[in-house]
Amino acid sequence: MNSNTFNPGRVLVTGGASGLGAAVVSAVLEAGGTPVVLDRDIRNVAAAKAFEVDVSDREAVTAAVEEAAETLGGLDAVVTAAGTDRCGRLDDVPADEWEKVISVNLLGTVSVVRAALPYLTSSHGRVITIASTLARRGVSDATAYCASKFGVLGFSQALAAETGGRIGVTTIIPGGMKTHFFDDRDEQYKPQDDSRLNDPARVAQAILFALSQPIGCEVREMLICHEEEGSWP
Repeated sequence: MNSNTFNPGRVLVTGGASGLGAAVVSAVLEAGGTPVVLDRDIRNVAAAKAFEVDVSDREAVTAAVEEAAETLGGLDAVVTAAGTDRCGRLDDVPADEWEKVISVNLLGTVSVVRAALPYLTSSHGRVITIASTLARRGVSDATAYCASKFGVLGFSQALAAETGGRIGVTTIIPGGMKTHFFDDRDEQYKPQDDSRLNDPARVAQAILFALSQPIGCEVREMLICHEEEGSWP
């Protein structure tokens, strides 16, 4: 992709203050686009307009998306990179913490897309949802995360069928990445070899590739990971 010939336009990024979301913001800026960030902690966001919001709060998300879209005069794309996790066996993870993973990863994705839909329909824009290699394979001690990401994958496929011809929908399925996502995990759930974690900037470039497709051509799913990714296939 030649960044000199493609401008991603107005791109709303959830979780845009860190990790993959921040990498997407940087990639959008480098390509000449205008990112806007939704995140629960925006203190470190300097390069883009940002709104402080917890994506699991549907009413707050709706208001933030509407304000962001009005600020930019519309939206050309949404990237739902906000995510959380709570590792452990089902009977060891408190129910409220388990359900928080679903609320952020799945319901947060749905709330953002629902609020953005009128703007994306107007611009024939695109939704980029972020699933996981654990949306392809369930593993022990990850029931909440797997359930949420399997849900994102199913939601995205159904949304693509429902909105075909009006907006584009792409699901990015990344493997493990070198971000702070693993920092608050118990030691047993942290990657023991981070040399097999992918650079989020590479995933961000894959997202820009999906956004760069001409109207009528869709990248529906893209799995991108380190060549020695352990959670796939």
